[in-house]
Amino acid sequence: MIPTKISWVQFGRFKSSRSATMLSTVGRQLRNHPALIPLFIFIGGGCTMSLTYLARLGLRNPDVCWDKTNNPEPWNKLGPNDQYKFFAVNMDYSKLKKDRPDF
Repeated sequence: MIPTKISWVQFGRFKSSRSATMLSTVGRQLRNHPALIPLFIFIGGGCTMSLTYLARLGLRNPDVCWDKTNNPEPWNKLGPNDQYKFFAVNMDYSKLKKDRPDF
């Protein structure tokens, strides 16, 4: 007979929810191996910074258009001295002049 539904209780490893078991396993490993703590800190910091930069790209970049009815082409409303790049080396955006036509 082939079982139609396999539950985690059959295997005996996961008697409670999966996340609680995983967190308790990680906590136990951190207590036994304290050298893993900096690894978790740096990986968590890297994940946080990458998600923050991704959110900044989605919210501040002129190439992304969230509202197509009110502002269908947001890149046309940028002035020549608007800085939308995250980091600009040797570039002063306040001194740039308009050298393109209006649409």
